[in-house]
Amino acid sequence: MELRKRNYYVERPLLNQEQLEELGCLTSATETHQWRTWFQCSYTRARALLLQHLPVLAWLPRYPVRDWLLGDLLAGLSVAIMQLPQGLAYALLAGLPPVFGLYSSFYPVFIYFLFGTSRHISVGTFAVMSVMVGSVTESLAPDEDFLQAENATVDEEARDAARVQLAATLSVLVGLFQVGLGLVHFGFVVTYLSEPLVRGYTTAASIQVFVSQLKYVFGLQLSSRSGPLSLIYTVLEVCWKLPQSVVGTVVTALVAGVVLVLVKLLNDKLQRHLPLPLPGELLTLIGATGISYGVGLKHRFGVDVVGNIPAGLVPPVAPNPQLFASLVGYAFTIAVVGFAIAISLGKIFALRHGYRVDSNQELVALGLSNLVGGIFRCFPVSCSMSRSLVQESTGGNTQVAGAVSSLFILVIIVKLGELFQDLPKAVLAAVIIVNLKGMLKQFTDICSLWKANRVDLLIWLVTFVATILLNLDLGLAVAVVFSLLLVVFRTQLPHYSILGQVPDTDIYRDVAEYSEAREVPGVKIFRSSATMYFANAELYSDALKQRCGVDVDHLISRKKKLVKKQEQKLKRLKKLQKQTAASKDTSVSIEVHSSTRDMESNNMEDSKAEGEGSAMSCRDGGAHACPERKATDLPAIFRDFREIEVEVYMAACHTPVVAQLEAGHFFDASITKQHLFASVHDAVLFALQHPRSSPASPVLMTKL
Repeated sequence: MELRKRNYYVERPLLNQEQLEELGCLTSATETHQWRTWFQCSYTRARALLLQHLPVLAWLPRYPVRDWLLGDLLAGLSVAIMQLPQGLAYALLAGLPPVFGLYSSFYPVFIYFLFGTSRHISVGTFAVMSVMVGSVTESLAPDEDFLQAENATVDEEARDAARVQLAATLSVLVGLFQVGLGLVHFGFVVTYLSEPLVRGYTTAASIQVFVSQLKYVFGLQLSSRSGPLSLIYTVLEVCWKLPQSVVGTVVTALVAGVVLVLVKLLNDKLQRHLPLPLPGELLTLIGATGISYGVGLKHRFGVDVVGNIPAGLVPPVAPNPQLFASLVGYAFTIAVVGFAIAISLGKIFALRHGYRVDSNQELVALGLSNLVGGIFRCFPVSCSMSRSLVQESTGGNTQVAGAVSSLFILVIIVKLGELFQDLPKAVLAAVIIVNLKGMLKQFTDICSLWKANRVDLLIWLVTFVATILLNLDLGLAVAVVFSLLLVVFRTQLPHYSILGQVPDTDIYRDVAEYSEAREVPGVKIFRSSATMYFANAELYSDALKQRCGVDVDHLISRKKKLVKKQEQKLKRLKKLQKQTAASKDTSVSIEVHSSTRDMESNNMEDSKAEGEGSAMSCRDGGAHACPERKATDLPAIFRDFREIEVEVYMAACHTPVVAQLEAGHFFDASITKQHLFASVHDAVLFALQHPRSSPASPVLMTKL
């Protein structure tokens, strides 16, 4: 359908920046000192701060019991059923006894219920966080440090105690980092972790998780490794020791994996007909535990089992300050990754259900969860995508579902945990590997990013390869540095364009994109897609001069050489004049004076001719300025083009840009606000109405 033409007419005077400020009555913004409000004390402010940092007091009194309670109870029960096997399995992934996965599924979840702002994410153990913790515990407390001299076997009790202390101290440090960053409003730091970076990192982490579970699948004893290429060495060692695999362990893992996959496929197929998904993981754990106990898998087939699971809660223990120095680097990395995963999922659910997630308060909530959890011997946690989706799909509306799941886990810890002592570790490894399906599917990002944005694909690939080769901590550092370098690189290579006027309008568009846009004779309109700053200022200036169609620097150099040549001739004539004056030859003196005046005249004419020639070569000039360029750089552009008699104007400058130019002493007697115009059209009209004295001199204009 053709667009119906609707003409509109606006009659106004041509406006430069000075006239615009006068017409619009520009007033300077009142300077505010927000820090003053931080020290104000009142009931209203105290109540607002309390509700801000303890959100449960804001939403729980208004909780619609009739509408939401049943859904939250069902969701909490469903999440707890998943949380139990995942907690046991992910503790194994962290290099800790399985019971500590149950602790990490109770304390942090309940703390987040009090302080969190997301209504749908399921906080607790997560594969990526667990493998990061495992790399720390295995590197700082390797098996080799606990070999017994008598029989060269590992003292598992001493090793586990050391690793638990490491993990708990690490959790406290992670919590301190997150709480500190949240209180100083550093929630924005996660914006530097782009989606391709996070997805590439979690995909590589899933490979790390998969490889770390191979020793439980095949029943192998592997060396503890960490650092660059540790993953490659582990894979090579697994391949080397495959003949030593325990057949019973391999069969147990395969059967458990097949059962889990079949139950998940059945859940997907019957999703519309089932009120709750079938608890395949819980049923597999119960069945495997019963079979292991009845058949005696450990004694008859050499299948490694979970072992002793103490009943009841453990008392709080203070972290070991002596470990802070060795853990601080790992803690910061885990803190950032854990928050990035939690806030990305939180924002997805918030957008879907129409509420807001406070990133700074999320940092505080997650930090307190890890801080308190570390005191009670938990390892660092984040949120799980699979459990969060289950919590949402089964009717969860608030973190009441999280509180219900944590209470269910509490019952398991106090009364039922010891029933899983005969659970094979191979089954837990199967649970972990099957749950990697979602993250492994992220390999399809390669195809989608290839079509959508190849720069993002490059970030994804660099992050993935660096994390695989350099391990999780160094891989993240390399990925962040590479991502920031790409940002700088993008600003140094912006899209430069020459604008032309759309016929019969005051609209100007890129002549390379709009075939009907025509350049205005005598005016070149130049625009850059990126903000200019010190790193790309020189590139910008070069592009500007190149788009003019003339070598400005060469013309200026030729002009200076010509002037210097004429000055030398003038000096020689003056020297000759002095000599003739000494001989008192009046007629010759007059002739010399005449020659001198002629030479000065010729000098000016040659200089002018040189300027006119360069102007005609540059027939249409153009420029573009930026909000963040130093004030000392822009006058250089004005000065260079005025050397070849080309005037420069700027258009469509926003108020902060003008204020920055004023603060940088950009304006002087030669460059005033009369060189800035309200719009491109204003600048074009002014340029056409006020040509330079030389008719061949073009006008060069800048659009901001």
